[in-house]
Amino acid sequence: MFNKVLIANRGEIAVRVIRACRELGIGTVAVYSEADSEALHTLLADEAICIGPAKSQDSYLNMERILSAAVAMGADAIHPGFGFLSENARFAELCGLCGMKFIGPDSRVIAKMGDKAEARNTMIRAGVPVVPGGKEPVRTLEEARASAEEVGYPVMIKAALGGGGKGMRTVWKPEELEAGFLNAQREAVKGFSDDTMYLERYVENPRHIEFQILADEHGNVIHLGERDCSVQRTHQKLIEEAPSAAIPEALRREMGETAVRAAKAAGYTNAGTVEFLLDRENRYYFIEMNTRIQVEHPVTEAVTGIDLVKAQIHIAAGEVLELSQEEVRISGHAIECRINARMAGKLTNLLVPGGMGIRVDSAMYNGCAVPPYYDAMLLKLIVHGEDRAEALKKIQCALGELVIEGVETNLEEQYEIFTHPVYEAGAVDTGFMERCF
Repeated sequence: MFNKVLIANRGEIAVRVIRACRELGIGTVAVYSEADSEALHTLLADEAICIGPAKSQDSYLNMERILSAAVAMGADAIHPGFGFLSENARFAELCGLCGMKFIGPDSRVIAKMGDKAEARNTMIRAGVPVVPGGKEPVRTLEEARASAEEVGYPVMIKAALGGGGKGMRTVWKPEELEAGFLNAQREAVKGFSDDTMYLERYVENPRHIEFQILADEHGNVIHLGERDCSVQRTHQKLIEEAPSAAIPEALRREMGETAVRAAKAAGYTNAGTVEFLLDRENRYYFIEMNTRIQVEHPVTEAVTGIDLVKAQIHIAAGEVLELSQEEVRISGHAIECRINARMAGKLTNLLVPGGMGIRVDSAMYNGCAVPPYYDAMLLKLIVHGEDRAEALKKIQCALGELVIEGVETNLEEQYEIFTHPVYEAGAVDTGFMERCF
């Protein structure tokens, strides 16, 4: 087991990793920017070191400074959290070259799955269903036009190295292609420093279903059930549930087996997520694999009782995954919602809800700063009930108790979503927010 883990992240995921390490008896090092000198992850870690100015590219995205800090502090492993460098293959490779374990998959797997076109081809070879799309990635408008004609309109344009909903555009007809392609490509260059795009057939208003994977370094791969992430705005997830209210048991087993096959085809290790689109005829298609822990991992923890961050650390330490697929049990229903700030400022009052089956993951506290430089998420509210009806009631009550003052948030909108009759009926898809709000 590791002696000291450096957390190459900030916010609630850094706090989450610090707590898991503390329970495992592992020392922790927090890195922080000048804007985060009083952040909770900075205060909670055993040791902390400043890695630069507030802007991400000068601190949390600066590989040289993070690795130098890890060497200076004597860390023997690095946990990347999510976002920032968590899916950067070069960073994972450099961790190893510096003598530290990257708590995640091998850098070659990150590169293969991070390239959406290569990931797609890997799945095709493994017999995993994919959305019909272009055979090759594209870089020019002329190549995009040819690929769109081959795929057929409407098409979805995606950044090959993208994620998080960035570098994506839906194009319904040929005359819209130029603007859609160039805008998506500019966004891809800005967000991922790469102009490679690919096109696939647009699946209208599907469910977004993802399966949680755990895979050790000894060839054992299991899934921990699915999460329904269909409530989104501009491809950004707002709410997640486990299990999905839309999937029959036979289909759930089939999709889970397919997710495991996908992970094996990728040579995957550690925690990851295989993501699918599920259409109205219950046909499902692989769209991507996230090679990191997900923001929404707590709903899987709630229904399985498995600590995913601790599992990541055990796997990275070379331990055998003791849990078999047959031993995985899904109990009850869990829902997570993300409360985001709509402005920077100072949190003057924070009152979080409590009670059985209610969990709050956050790095916020009364009087803390909400800086303008980073992700807007203030906290995640997670509830667990015996069934979906109980979980839904719990989250409605919990949102009614939650008080956040000092910055404007999406709290009221989240409450409106949970009381909307379409959501209450479990009939949402990825077009729900656009149609209903």
